[in-house]
Amino acid sequence: MKFPFKTVALIGKHKSPEVAEPLLRLAEFLSARGLHVVVDELSTGHLDDCPYPAMSLPDMAGRADLAVVIGGDGTMLNIARTFSQHHVPLIGVNQGRLGFLTDLTLENMLDVIAMMLDGQYVTERRLLLWARVMRDETEVFSGLAFNEVVVHRSQISSMVEFEVRIDGEYLYNQRADGLIVATPTGSTAYAMSAGGPILHPSLDVLELVPICPHTLSNRPIVVHASSVLEILMHRTDDIRVRLDSHTSFDMQLHDKIIVTRHPDYACLLHPVGHSYYHTLREKLLWNQSL
Repeated sequence: MKFPFKTVALIGKHKSPEVAEPLLRLAEFLSARGLHVVVDELSTGHLDDCPYPAMSLPDMAGRADLAVVIGGDGTMLNIARTFSQHHVPLIGVNQGRLGFLTDLTLENMLDVIAMMLDGQYVTERRLLLWARVMRDETEVFSGLAFNEVVVHRSQISSMVEFEVRIDGEYLYNQRADGLIVATPTGSTAYAMSAGGPILHPSLDVLELVPICPHTLSNRPIVVHASSVLEILMHRTDDIRVRLDSHTSFDMQLHDKIIVTRHPDYACLLHPVGHSYYHTLREKLLWNQSL
């Protein structure tokens, strides 16, 4: 991470015209501070006569010292996967609903970012997952996930049947609607809805959460993030693997999914005083009186 920041990438929520006003306001603010501003080429579609260079996400990731994302957690997930390999830190401005990853608001955006540009921020590293699909010992698909890797049935009503191994050791056979392998970041997403525990993002662990298992004895399990997870498909009637709701791949009988920790991290910047527990209280409404 390069500090002080010199080139700042601005990315807005995809297909969201209302992002134009705050994005331009932030761009003008950053330019007035002497920073070089580049804008995601998809976001410029909402801007009239954008005076800032438009670039693709991969090109921005290779040139920016800092990226500011205006949108929701879904937007942050996509950007984090692209920018992590270049170790570009991210600041999230919430334009969505829950916003576990986007902790600034449109109202306080300029004031808080000004302080962060002056060095008043805390850095947080979030682990990523790497998933590979092996078919007859040949890799036929691979991808990066920030929240989770999910094996699930697609359209039909029959259950998924699969075997799980951890570091080569047999864990169980499962009949369920699917299985979620989640990072601590993803523990407040699909995994939480499926009954998994909330994991603090600083923990070096992963969780496996079955989706509607056909046995009451099956429960989520938390394992070390260095574990090698293998999921072998025993029944594949219209089954697929999905990464962060952005990428999917259709499975075949006896395909094996190998999930490991990716060597890169997503780097998030928060204002000084940021509290994960405060975020939980606010987003999950734990601060409401009974």
